[in-house]
Amino acid sequence: MYAKGMSTRDIEDHMRNIYGIDVSPTMVSKITDKILPMVVEWQSRTLDRVYPIVFLDAIHFKVRKDSRVINKAAYSVLGINMTGQKEILGIWIGENESASFWLGVCNELKNRGVEDILIACKDGLSGFSEAINTVFPKTEIQLCIIHQIRNSLKYVSYKEQKELMADLKQVYQALTLEEAELAFEIFKENWGKEHPIIIRSWEKNWLELTAYFKYPYEMRRMIYTTNIIEGGVCQDSCR
Repeated sequence: MYAKGMSTRDIEDHMRNIYGIDVSPTMVSKITDKILPMVVEWQSRTLDRVYPIVFLDAIHFKVRKDSRVINKAAYSVLGINMTGQKEILGIWIGENESASFWLGVCNELKNRGVEDILIACKDGLSGFSEAINTVFPKTEIQLCIIHQIRNSLKYVSYKEQKELMADLKQVYQALTLEEAELAFEIFKENWGKEHPIIIRSWEKNWLELTAYFKYPYEMRRMIYTTNIIEGGVCQDSCR
């Protein structure tokens, strides 16, 4: 509650109204003062040298600052280490995405011991591709298929969605890149006139949308979506 902008007095009132307990503003201050050094220590801890896969995503929320409400985003980086365990590498708070912001994040990961990332799966984070190519030039970038589908469905009426998704599944569930390219040509023929915006978006992002085809079929579902972070509602329906 404190991190989201509530004052110590607000927290006191909230705890009393919801739970019927008294938490003084002084106690709230003491708790946050004790936790903050632990947060800083966690944020600066040493990381592994290599991560086979990392996932990047953002959660947007509103906070109160200087007596007004502003939008902020928590950018989380989750890594799969060499033993297959999930690990949150860091969480960064920002108001805007940019190449310079992501360059700072990538440099911080490198300064904390990361020497290489094999695959980075992201949603539509502005400026990230340029930043990671600068710091980790050998990293392959996979744009989240689930986010791409969600963005595409924004332009499709409910009546059309089932039919369009059936054609689109032939693209991203293809066995090979060649089959995906052929399926996409069919998709363009079927939907290009009605939904040119969708076609342009997939064409523009094609290289990052299809990076997962280089890997065994069994690994692809893990690679092509950042839903490992957010557990999005679209995951089951888009499989």
